[in-house]
Amino acid sequence: MTILRDATPDDAEALARLGRDSFCHSFEHLYRPEDLQPFLREVYSPETVAQEIADPGIRHQLTQDAPGEPLSAFIKVKYESPYAEHSDARRPLCLGQLYTDPARTGEGLGAALMEWCLALARQRGCDAIQLSVYSENPGAQRFYQRYGFTKIADIGFWVGEQRDAEFLYELRL
Repeated sequence: MTILRDATPDDAEALARLGRDSFCHSFEHLYRPEDLQPFLREVYSPETVAQEIADPGIRHQLTQDAPGEPLSAFIKVKYESPYAEHSDARRPLCLGQLYTDPARTGEGLGAALMEWCLALARQRGCDAIQLSVYSENPGAQRFYQRYGFTKIADIGFWVGEQRDAEFLYELRL
């Protein structure tokens, strides 16, 4: 049975490692090392993740098989969406990251975290959930579309000096 729980400060290192490993598994081949390495240090350092865990505007939900076992997946949400300008939603929640250990993809962990996110957004009175997804990641796009997310804008995602084409997706609640 999978455990869903909030991140604690003690999770910062494991959460940073899972985020970095998951990102690299899917996207490392797209970037030059001189762009990728500073990005990884900035976004997936234990210090950065610890600051996010301590931030009351950000929440991480984790999955693991049992206490003390490695993390298997996580979702990061921001209570204020940086994408709000692209929509007329009044109270959008931002789904910032949804990553699964690459060896655990397909086990329903992402679905469990998405259900948690939907419940959280409704509990907080949000009228939308927004997220960005890589334009050349059809698997992730299909996953979000199954929940009713639709594309509302083309945006960019920067890794160093490289700009990736991203789709901004939104689900109205």
